[in-house]
Amino acid sequence: EIPSGYFADVIGRKKTLVAGAFLGALGFVIYSFSGSYAGFIVAEISLGAGQSFISGADSAMLYDTLVSERREKEYTRFEGINASVGNFSEAFSGIVGGAIALISLRLPFYAQAVIASTAIPAALTLVEPKEIYEKRKTGLKDILNILNTIIIKERSLRFNLLFSSIIGAATLLMAWFAQPLFEKMLLPLALYGTVWTGLNLVTGGSSILAHRIEKRLGESGTLKIIAIVIPVLMFFSGLVPGYAIIPLLIVFYLLRGIATPVLKDYINKNTGSEVRATVMSLRDMVIRVFFSIFAPLAGWLSDNYSLGAGLAVSGSFILLLSLITL
Repeated sequence: EIPSGYFADVIGRKKTLVAGAFLGALGFVIYSFSGSYAGFIVAEISLGAGQSFISGADSAMLYDTLVSERREKEYTRFEGINASVGNFSEAFSGIVGGAIALISLRLPFYAQAVIASTAIPAALTLVEPKEIYEKRKTGLKDILNILNTIIIKERSLRFNLLFSSIIGAATLLMAWFAQPLFEKMLLPLALYGTVWTGLNLVTGGSSILAHRIEKRLGESGTLKIIAIVIPVLMFFSGLVPGYAIIPLLIVFYLLRGIATPVLKDYINKNTGSEVRATVMSLRDMVIRVFFSIFAPLAGWLSDNYSLGAGLAVSGSFILLLSLITL
């Protein structure tokens, strides 16, 4: 994540996005034609590298494009539209992917390879804003200086980054726990795709409205709701019985749609253009670090005690961390 974000800041976001799009398409092509564990590993490495090149660079390029047009105040709206398109696409793909998988388990991979390939010409058509890069001596020392600035010197940026990463890890964890929650409420298997589609539509809808909701609640109010309600919903989702879980999931996914564009905007406001992609990539990396801590813990507690225990403990930790960083 960090080297790829740094490349975007030094050599340009467009070049990095083109590389990421190519690696992403390549990963699904490898998946489509491999049948071994080695093929699976190579495909995942290609997809992981491709995603790392894209993450950070995409948000940075969007924000700096708006800065060049003096429209940076509209970032939350555009990031919300971007997120909503992703969620709506995921909702649609959940239905179509499941349907074509009944014909052949290979077909979803073929389809995904074709769709992922369209990102390459899309990336090639991007127009990068000019005069945002500083001429500087690049290398490991420069990366360490940037990290020192982010982590040690810039207090506001540091805590915005931490807060966003903690909430990002929480929403990622709940996405992975959706299926165990469906099992807990004894949801018929045939409805899994329908409910999953509905939750993604909720997230997509709230992402579009995120800038309006944040404007109505204010920065402080929005942050407090995100910091408190998201971990509290996680805490109770594994404890309530039956279909009472669904309303909690709906509210959680609604807040997930609001949190992503709003928290990215707060980070961008505290970040210089010359290091923006590195900072956004660092956010994505820290999300994965937190997730790698919480997910095995929650999984172990769920396996050895109960799903409620796993989510209650995770929710408690996340509530504590989010309040401290808030």
